[in-house]
Amino acid sequence: MAVTVKECLELQLLEVEMLLSMFPKRGEINLDKDAVSSVQRYLKNANGALPPQLEYCIALDVGEAKVKVELQVHLPHMYPQVAPQLFARSDALHRQQQLQLNTRLTSHISSLDSGDLCICEAVQWVKDNSLPYLENSKISSEHASKEVRVKESLHRMWIYSHHIYRQELRKKIFDSAKKLNLTGFCLTGKPGVICVEGLREHCEDFWRVIRYPNWKHISCKHVDNIETEGNIDDLRLFHGFEDLRFQAHGGYGLRNDYHMDLGQFLEFLKQHQSGHIFQILFGVEGKLSDK
Repeated sequence: MAVTVKECLELQLLEVEMLLSMFPKRGEINLDKDAVSSVQRYLKNANGALPPQLEYCIALDVGEAKVKVELQVHLPHMYPQVAPQLFARSDALHRQQQLQLNTRLTSHISSLDSGDLCICEAVQWVKDNSLPYLENSKISSEHASKEVRVKESLHRMWIYSHHIYRQELRKKIFDSAKKLNLTGFCLTGKPGVICVEGLREHCEDFWRVIRYPNWKHISCKHVDNIETEGNIDDLRLFHGFEDLRFQAHGGYGLRNDYHMDLGQFLEFLKQHQSGHIFQILFGVEGKLSDK
């Protein structure tokens, strides 16, 4: 007999309750309670639209040094009948070690029986298997620091969307930018534009988070990557992550014609040494009107 979405969501909530009992301390699990409430409402009345997919992050202490490793979890509606999307990350891991760790994690989860809840198994696997990668990362860092002065890169991504309206999407954008120590801005309306700048791996994590589930009308139009032997903060064009709103035309909330005043946006870009980006984003050269 085929398993229904409702049955899968019931199992997901049971697993969340189990995880919350395993990690009761504040900050150990970062979970959107509104998403859980949406699932609970759907289970009471399964005739409505499907709720948002559950996603959460579990902070793990690995080894005697208690190095922080985060397990990011995204559950399709049909999990556990289909595999979850898992991603382990740590500031103590280099990109290559992180890639190797996640390749092995994915392989391990795919070897388990389909239909079984597996997040607790994934948590234990990460705790048991992350330490060799962390030790290798530390050794390679020490070796590199003895030979050459380490260069760091500021990564800056310019992201274009047909529009940005939904509050839950904006919340995900701002929460992710804050969590990953990214500066830049989000321009709400039509069109929508996002700029994030910071460490490359953090920018790529941000891009991965906001693109999933499938956001059809979004693309990364341009990337700046600037190497320095100094502090990357000195290369930032923005001091925080701004909620950018300009005078708009159209009925916001009534129809999708909430057009931003692109003249004001161009002026903002020029104030942040980024006027050339206007043509990259929109395909036309930006010109300020005479005042």
